[in-house]
Amino acid sequence: MSQSGKIRIGISGWQYEPWRGDFYPEKLPQKKELNFAANTLTSIEINGTFYSLQRPTSFEKWAAETPDEFVFSVKAPRFITHIRRLTDVDAPVANFLASGILLLGKKLGPILWQLPPSFHCDIPKMEAFVKLLPHDTHAANRTAGKHDKWMSDRAAFDKSGESRPVRHAIEIRHKSFAVPEFLELLRAYNVAIVCADTVEWPRITDVTADFVYCRLHGSEKLYASGYDAKSIKMWAEWTTAWASGEEPKTDRTLKKSPPKMARDVFAYFDNDVKVRAPFDAQALIKQVSDKS
Repeated sequence: MSQSGKIRIGISGWQYEPWRGDFYPEKLPQKKELNFAANTLTSIEINGTFYSLQRPTSFEKWAAETPDEFVFSVKAPRFITHIRRLTDVDAPVANFLASGILLLGKKLGPILWQLPPSFHCDIPKMEAFVKLLPHDTHAANRTAGKHDKWMSDRAAFDKSGESRPVRHAIEIRHKSFAVPEFLELLRAYNVAIVCADTVEWPRITDVTADFVYCRLHGSEKLYASGYDAKSIKMWAEWTTAWASGEEPKTDRTLKKSPPKMARDVFAYFDNDVKVRAPFDAQALIKQVSDKS
């Protein structure tokens, strides 16, 4: 194929004390760390949203501090995925969408829904959940409008009038999800299965949406081990294959391949314990650039 989607490579979060004086220059003010990271990498996964609902002013600030072409992914609240465990979550999903994420505008990338390791595959529950997810900004505004009353004085919506895609990716952490029935469900609703690189959970490389989402947690030790040159080369080959509409030569669960089409690819390094994530991300950016 002559056309390829955009490959965005970055890190999960950006505020880590051990990175200061290592990835971040000595004496760089903390308030400038996002700007530095955003000008070094091509995307960042916002993970503060996982722990609590953020304020609209935070999203406006983050959007203002990053380059025009920069894109954020946003990690959905654990209240929905870990506490409610996707049960009775209509209002919490609306509250999350009304919390300000739509103020990121064109910088809003995929929303990441991370399930806990103890969450087993339940097809009816998963289908009920993915049916809730809006796939464009107009639909997201409508869903956000159903927020709880206590959100009224802090709710924020997309006011551009444009219809932009709102993408969703689900990261599973239990082997029961590695079955055709679940992946076919995601493909039917255009939701990406996260290709998670870790020794502790299934690594699923099937393409289930019009984009691909990868999280690199550490090739040997969760959140700690880095990626050597051989591994970076492999991920560069995989991401460029996905972007061009091909599929890497890996073991897949689904027998039927998706339509060949250019796809955007998002890859985030989450191996932050030993300050490897930002440097591995830069190495992958260089490899992908060299291949293009």
